[in-house]
Amino acid sequence: FGGDWSDAFAVLRTAGASALALPLGEALTAAKLIAASGVQPLPGWATLAPSAAGSVDSSGRFTGRASSVPWGANADAVVFDLDGKLLVASTKDARTERRDNPAGEARDTLIFEAAPVQVGHPTLSAAHAGAFVRVAQFAGALDAALAISIQYANERQQFGKPIGKFQAVQQALAVFAEEAAAVNCAGQAAASALDCGDAAFEIAAAKVRANIAADIGVTTAHQVHGAIGFTQEHSLHHLTRRLMSWRSEFGSERYWSEIVGVQVCSRGA
Repeated sequence: FGGDWSDAFAVLRTAGASALALPLGEALTAAKLIAASGVQPLPGWATLAPSAAGSVDSSGRFTGRASSVPWGANADAVVFDLDGKLLVASTKDARTERRDNPAGEARDTLIFEAAPVQVGHPTLSAAHAGAFVRVAQFAGALDAALAISIQYANERQQFGKPIGKFQAVQQALAVFAEEAAAVNCAGQAAASALDCGDAAFEIAAAKVRANIAADIGVTTAHQVHGAIGFTQEHSLHHLTRRLMSWRSEFGSERYWSEIVGVQVCSRGA
């Protein structure tokens, strides 16, 4: 891992801004989770599974499936949560069904039949780790989409002046900037909490905030660009398709909102 969670946030934020189509965040955090849980690392690199269903028998073999695994067919191992424990399995023991998210990134299904697994006691769940990765990527991608939108608004001429001079466009971009800043703050807060210990609440809140911001940011970016932003040749869609895909990965807005709500209510008035 070679650094703290704030370092990881900075790196993954840059990956998000570049629309990097590689499982950098998953590999980083999977390695961290394996090391922290006391599980013996498998050869190669591991990825994270957002969810898994199945059971482990008395001989320590897992039968079930891990769904929507980022680059699951390419990874050497997969890390996932099951009944409050962290499981690590070799992808060589799985049958793979290849899938893609709307951005064209691999999200495979791994099906295991009595596959040997290692079981650890996590300090951080795979779901929380994956949500943190997505928040960091959100932060970078939103900033990049905002920068592209501002540049386009200053260059695109309409009625004899740049569209960025119109108050309605300025207001929309200002709201977009607020949303992007909020995600960056929430992500940095989650990273700081991780460096201090328990960050379950901060990660949940950050993922909710990122999902909300992505909806507003994507809408605004494409409204400013008009039809041109949807074309395959334009750089904007590489960011916005990922932003919309990431909203439902490692927990939707509703999933994390319910977790935040339960924690807030349990603390009383």
